[in-house]
Amino acid sequence: MSNLQEFIKQKPYLIWYVKDFDRLSEESIVEHVLNYGDWDDVQTLIKIAGIKKVAEIFRKQTVGPRLNYYPQIVNYFKLYFNEYAK
Repeated sequence: MSNLQEFIKQKPYLIWYVKDFDRLSEESIVEHVLNYGDWDDVQTLIKIAGIKKVAEIFRKQTVGPRLNYYPQIVNYFKLYFNEYAK
């Protein structure tokens, strides 16, 4: 089990509809933390996975036709990662 899966197990309110946290992908964890987590959750995610990895996952998820992020989240984290994860 990865550190991300351990982290998300401690935050069931971020993925309230999932019962098996061990099967969650990194992509799903990043998406839910950025969409529903607070700033401390985001910072913990970045400490575990690294800002470049989180930014890479986020960027891949926001270029396709299917977008699961709120518009405000996309705007904020595009600006944030462009500044801090070059």
